[in-house]
Amino acid sequence: MSYVYDPPKEAPRILHADHEVLVVDKQAGLLSVPGKGPDKADCLLSRLKAIHPQVLLVHRLDTDTSGVMVYALTPHAQRHLGLQFEKRQTKKVYQARLWGEMAQKEGTVDLPLCVDWPNRPRQHVDFENGRAAQTDWRVMRHEDGTTRIRLMPLTGRSHQLRVHMAELGHPILGDPLYAEGPARDFPRLMLHAESLRFRHPDGGMHMSFNAPCPF
Repeated sequence: MSYVYDPPKEAPRILHADHEVLVVDKQAGLLSVPGKGPDKADCLLSRLKAIHPQVLLVHRLDTDTSGVMVYALTPHAQRHLGLQFEKRQTKKVYQARLWGEMAQKEGTVDLPLCVDWPNRPRQHVDFENGRAAQTDWRVMRHEDGTTRIRLMPLTGRSHQLRVHMAELGHPILGDPLYAEGPARDFPRLMLHAESLRFRHPDGGMHMSFNAPCPF
């Protein structure tokens, strides 16, 4: 069965805009940047360019993930924010719902990741070729045989949170790549970028932004 890209029609929800940065709440099902082919040209970046033609990419969220993203409005801001992400100076907190009830209350996953080439875009744990990946996690509560959790990635590998939770035996609900059986049978990937903290490119003041979890 082929994947049909059908992004949500609502306009981007802008959380903050000034002379250097634009902070938005990305909808689930919307690409961060254009994909391959004209059918995947519609994305958050192109929608923002219609409002702010000078907008520049800083980081990405998976198509199926919702939540807080920051874009730059000047090349200086793009460089400044890009370095913060590269040097792990930003603080990102995600909320997710997992299959099953986790026994422990908190912990850290430290498993190196790399692309699973025969099964792209899947990633997998690879102790020989993988890049270091760490995720702190803390249980919020149990809900009808599932676990609501906060995830604090210390690194920013592709699909990191999704693979790390699946490796713990508790895949994120609705994950089309890493969940199986009834764990996959949800209307969306239950992963949301709840908050983002960074230093403003003009002056260095710490700024935090939140987007309420939609599930």
